[in-house]
Amino acid sequence: MSKQVNLNADMGESFGAYSIGNDAAMLDLVGSANIACGYHAGDPLVMGKTIQLAAERSVSIGAHPSFPDLQGFGRRKMTLPLDELEAMVVYQIGAIVAVAKSKDATVTHVKPHGALNNMACEDMAMASAIANAVKSIDASLILLAPAASCLYKAGVEAGLPTAGEVFADRTYQEDGNLTPRSQPGAVIHDANQSADQILSFLEAGKILTPSGAGIEAEIHSICVHGDNEQALAIAKGVKDCLVSKGYSLATLPEMSFDT
Repeated sequence: MSKQVNLNADMGESFGAYSIGNDAAMLDLVGSANIACGYHAGDPLVMGKTIQLAAERSVSIGAHPSFPDLQGFGRRKMTLPLDELEAMVVYQIGAIVAVAKSKDATVTHVKPHGALNNMACEDMAMASAIANAVKSIDASLILLAPAASCLYKAGVEAGLPTAGEVFADRTYQEDGNLTPRSQPGAVIHDANQSADQILSFLEAGKILTPSGAGIEAEIHSICVHGDNEQALAIAKGVKDCLVSKGYSLATLPEMSFDT
């Protein structure tokens, strides 16, 4: 079992007059940043500022595309034709790539956001459309996808470097998917609980479900959501726990993945 792991966070989710999360502080804790592309959050100025902050800290930079759902923060389900879905993902990745280039920085991964991510975990056609969008821009881009999901499988099948992700601040269902936010207990607010969950997953090499059953999974990266009050405490708690247990923390490009 590899003792190297990545810690990532969603950020760049402020826009206009609205400030969400503490990106500067989070960037001191994580190895990779998933930056909103303007569809669920973010704007051109925020993209540029977040990219620059990440580059200054040697944090690897990723696109965080979503459904076009600013009002719902990208967490509402949408049904789109697959060609439109693919074009939508290409468009958003292109925006981040262009802004990064203007800052002399490089985008190295893509992680879908919210409902787009959750739906693609269970829908192979959607997952393949997303993987194809990523590959059409740059086949060396890392697809950061929930471990053991359809999206993870689609990335591997497309020949993309594919990183399996688990969440520090979310609970899981028996099928290995995240508990919907509409259900009680879906979000973990305690740093110790988050650290214990992640350590148990890594040590088992599985996503451990409520019944105690395990779903075999390649786990490369751990996500902490940056848009809640406990985000920094959870990220620090998880990081400190992993370091104390002998794990080394890396950026996504420093990791090795299935292709």
